[in-house]
Amino acid sequence: MLPILYRDDAVIAIHKPANLLVHRTELDRHETRFAVQLLRDQIGQRVYPVHRLDKGTSGVLLFALDKDVGRELSLQFERQEVQKRYLAVARGHTGDAGRIDHPLSRRPDDLEWIGEKVETAPQPAQTDYRTLARIELPIMVERYPTSRYSLVELTPLTGRRHQLRRHLKHISHPIIGDSTYGKGRHNRMFAEALDCRRMLLACLEMTVTHPLSGEALHLACPLEAEFSALLAKLGWQEAARDAKIELTI
Repeated sequence: MLPILYRDDAVIAIHKPANLLVHRTELDRHETRFAVQLLRDQIGQRVYPVHRLDKGTSGVLLFALDKDVGRELSLQFERQEVQKRYLAVARGHTGDAGRIDHPLSRRPDDLEWIGEKVETAPQPAQTDYRTLARIELPIMVERYPTSRYSLVELTPLTGRRHQLRRHLKHISHPIIGDSTYGKGRHNRMFAEALDCRRMLLACLEMTVTHPLSGEALHLACPLEAEFSALLAKLGWQEAARDAKIELTI
């Protein structure tokens, strides 16, 4: 059963687990489980995704229960009117806070998502970040005897494909567990030494304008258990709670 965070006659929000696709895609033809199908079967009616999270990302995922509502919500995402907050674990020690302002080209599989031909030229993309905690582990992963990591809060100001993952790679602090933009050696160390095999990126909360009432709808969820357990192993629980992040114990 998918955890339902909010439901009314127009919309429904779930806590998407890591390693679940939102919908069918040619890039993962072998996959047979999708959030759209699972939720439809769970509640007994059609649902319309209005945005998406990457397969490896967990957190708040919003659906419409009506095509017109879905169209209005999708426009909010396109107009960059939706506020979102994410949490990630990144390689290295990130700065205290800053803004990543780096244009991103559109990815080919975006053509499949929107169903029409689009420009692939770089588009403006901005992400604000804030470092919540840092650690240096006595484990040699590359050429140094120790390895550094950061717990980072991310606020995307635009909504480009893989924006957070690509932006953190751009500043040389890729997300742990990211097999596309990350570092394989660090990913393997987290899997083998810390028993964490997921991408460490989660959508903690989101605020949209309800398409019927016009009021702000705030949606939030706790970190999944595996992510929460990783924070405990690294001694980051207090830092997470100070940032008002709910953990799954």
